[in-house]
Amino acid sequence: MVSQFVSTHDVGLLGDLNFDFPEGTHAIGRLDNNSEGLLILTTNKKVTKLLFSSKIAHKRTYLVQVKKEVSQESLHKLQTGVSIFVKGGVDYLTTPCDVEIVSKPENLFELPEGKLIYGQHTWLLITLTEGKFHQVRKMVDAVGHRCTRLIRVSIEDLLLEDLQPGCVKELPEEDFFIKLKIDNWK
Repeated sequence: MVSQFVSTHDVGLLGDLNFDFPEGTHAIGRLDNNSEGLLILTTNKKVTKLLFSSKIAHKRTYLVQVKKEVSQESLHKLQTGVSIFVKGGVDYLTTPCDVEIVSKPENLFELPEGKLIYGQHTWLLITLTEGKFHQVRKMVDAVGHRCTRLIRVSIEDLLLEDLQPGCVKELPEEDFFIKLKIDNWK
């Protein structure tokens, strides 16, 4: 599924979910085709600007499965910043971020047969305050690891928790903004 309601391609869309979305609903902080997890949908056009274009950085946390065992040296590089290519083929040094090695979460939903990941791998929990195009994938690649699974588990205090793929959870607007740590939303 892609993080949009309309596409010229034959793909799963948000409108295919079993939910009656209000007119004007749009995705914020989209996920790419190979990513999973928390996706914010809103009708409030101010949210994108307040969340991703403000001077205040907002945290996004990802659970990331990578091929091979991650060394302490690679972990340190991810934490302190690595060079990645961004739009226009420009080198960009990522800002320092929180990265830790974690064990596979027990409540993680399983991938369908045929998409299972075999062999040596490591799970990382990465918290960023920036979001360059495919940044997490590019960061782990820069230290010699291929991302095999990427799950956004939170944006600030808005948590994925046990919400299953394809499910929708509505929040009162005030709770939504409190969890996102956005003050001037009215």
